Amino acid sequence: MLHAVADRGSLMAAADALHVTTSAISQQLAKLEEEVGQPLLERNGRGVRLTDAAMVLVAHTARALSVLEQAEAEIDQQRIELVGRLSIAAFPTAMRGLAPVAVNHIRAAHPRLDVIVHEQEPHESIPLLARGDLDLLIAQDWANQPLALPDGLSRAPLMDDVADVALPAGHRLADQPSVALEELADQRWIVWQPGTVCHDWLMHTLRTQGHEPSVAHTAGEHATQLAMVAAGLGAAVIPRLGRGRVPDGVRMVPVKPSLHRHIYALWRTETSRRRAVQAAVAAFQISASPAESPVARPSSRRASRTAGRRSAGRAAPREK
Repeated sequence: MLHAVADRGSLMAAADALHVTTSAISQQLAKLEEEVGQPLLERNGRGVRLTDAAMVLVAHTARALSVLEQAEAEIDQQRIELVGRLSIAAFPTAMRGLAPVAVNHIRAAHPRLDVIVHEQEPHESIPLLARGDLDLLIAQDWANQPLALPDGLSRAPLMDDVADVALPAGHRLADQPSVALEELADQRWIVWQPGTVCHDWLMHTLRTQGHEPSVAHTAGEHATQLAMVAAGLGAAVIPRLGRGRVPDGVRMVPVKPSLHRHIYALWRTETSRRRAVQAAVAAFQISASPAESPVARPSSRRASRTAGRRSAGRAAPREK
């Protein structure tokens, strides 16, 4: 329970995560304080914070949990049939464009493995993966704004996904074979919500053209953005993966040089030998292959055993 308090930052959040009452957390921590003979929590404004003694215990607990996961992975290696539960998170367009095929591959090969998939943005799911609440994560970043990852994660590239500019059919550049961003300097844009990394990435990319972009509207769903483009309300940048049907009145124009993002699978390095994780990664690689995903391009990134190198940037969220 102390480890949960450290992870979640408060007694209430820890209680919610463990599905117990705050009173039960307090009682267990009081017993633990009696056993170690030192206070473990101290007041910090309206909340609490861990004492130095508590931080020592948490560090040892984290190492113990890591050893336990490694032991479970080794036991898993000895099983003939994969069983148990596998929890996976994917961002929205990967959930739509990759997860259905991947999960079907896993279920066909390992019918007794219970696969649970959640739609979540990387900024929400990466902390969950790092602390063991998820087993696998499908993440993304953009070529000019890489995703910074914590230590202890490994990754495998799945595909590169290109983004095009969606223009109203009557736009002066709608019938061009390609368009440069500098040609759209006076364009009004339909973008993701402020505070999302996709919004930040797009604003950064447009500002590299030497002007402040004009944002007309914000919408999180690609279908909504495309509907607004079809109504002549602005232009949008839409990746190809999971794009769906393009409505009448919209023209998708490639950007030169291209805008593309990297899509990859992430897992905790200590679970690399877990066969269920290996099977899931392989299934997503199949789903991201050109045979299954026509928009797929070979990833320009190599697999990384430890993904804790800061990659000089952040990820992309909502319906990316």
